Amino acid sequence: MKSIKISIPSLIENIKIIESFIDNARERFHIDDDIYGNIMISVTECVSNAILHGNESNSSKAVDLELHFEDDQVKFIITDEGKGFDYNELQDPTEPENLEKAGGRGIFIMKHLSDDVTFEDEGRKTILTFYM
Repeated sequence: MKSIKISIPSLIENIKIIESFIDNARERFHIDDDIYGNIMISVTECVSNAILHGNESNSSKAVDLELHFEDDQVKFIITDEGKGFDYNELQDPTEPENLEKAGGRGIFIMKHLSDDVTFEDEGRKTILTFYM
């Protein structure tokens, strides 16, 4: 298994660094165009959540992004220094009673665009898996 890692301060403008990281990984590991878009949207959404909700945009707290590349899959592991959240209590943002509410859409998008989403460490760590 090959892996690369990056750590950024919790500033939303650092999403550009994450986008570059994904572009570099795409070239290095020959990630197909058909999953590249899903990876870009899912990972940047997850990192945005980690910055805004997990670390509450506190630039003294870091968001770590690790990529693990195996023959048939690539995993992105996003970790923040926040309090975590109860990922079992997420409302479906497509349900009529939730359409007006803010929140929950990012995780909904991640679950639809990646092959697997796992939360660990009370929600401070998210693992996004994409099959090659």
